[in-house]
Amino acid sequence: MSKLIRAVMALAALLAVVLVVAACGDDDDDNGGGAQTNGGAESADLIERDPANSDTRITVGSKNFDEQYILGEIYAQAFEAAGFTVRKQLDLGSEQVAFRALRNGDIDAYPEYTGTALTSFYRVAVDEVPRDRDESFEQLQQELEGDDITAMPQTPFQNTYLVTSTRETAEQFGSPETVTELVEEAGNDVRLSGFPECRQRTDCYLGLRDTYDWTPEFVSSEGQYEDLDNDQADFTMGFSTDGPLSLDRYYTYEDDQELFPPYYVTLLTRNDTVEALGDAGQDVIERVQEPLTEEVMRELNSRVSIDKQTPRRVAADYLREAGFTQ
Repeated sequence: MSKLIRAVMALAALLAVVLVVAACGDDDDDNGGGAQTNGGAESADLIERDPANSDTRITVGSKNFDEQYILGEIYAQAFEAAGFTVRKQLDLGSEQVAFRALRNGDIDAYPEYTGTALTSFYRVAVDEVPRDRDESFEQLQQELEGDDITAMPQTPFQNTYLVTSTRETAEQFGSPETVTELVEEAGNDVRLSGFPECRQRTDCYLGLRDTYDWTPEFVSSEGQYEDLDNDQADFTMGFSTDGPLSLDRYYTYEDDQELFPPYYVTLLTRNDTVEALGDAGQDVIERVQEPLTEEVMRELNSRVSIDKQTPRRVAADYLREAGFTQ
């Protein structure tokens, strides 16, 4: 049984208990508490095709890395299951390219990270982004109004920076749980790898210097976990939903001083498309997002980055395993 199935089934079991309690407390409720996310155990969560939706066309885009491809496929396939007419453009490039395509009407929607949208599109300083997920989301919604774009409800997971090492390295320093504790134990005589732009980013190396007073030797690299495995760095700047983090060999440190802004996913959608999709379209978005915890997203990413499955297949398997499609 895959980690994804176990995670979804655990969510289903929890919701089932809640629904049983609710049903016992209200014998007059003919629906027994309503629909449930059940990992495919019943058909209550199956996305039903509505022929009336076929007149609504939507072009779903994404940026150009594994998680974005997977999310783009999940949304696109879910819309297709509901009967909408869907076109995909899932390799647009950077966030600037994707957002420009959205504003120009070349695409109708694409998944973006809240912190990225605020800092990259609306020039909000990293230090000024609210660390509360709901406050930052509200600020993004306000900023988007001028571009006639809506931020659809956020995913349960975020993909934020995480200082990462092997478990062996963590044990050398007493397995500290937070970055503050890590800095106290490891000091500055260590190596930290990161993408080249990390060195100049206030939400990366500069932020670690200013917030944690940590100045390890910076190794400019895109190797990340390979840097750790090949002893080219002691620590690396990982992301919280990276596929390799589904393996037990790596160890992460909590950002206890909230250096990094929230990076939850929202499907940025043109206002006219939101209107065309209606309640049925928004329901599809919210339902397929519900099981997407950090653990589940790591598992999905690992299927692409480690198992070398295609994002299209991974998305299809997710929708089926979660009970949304057959």
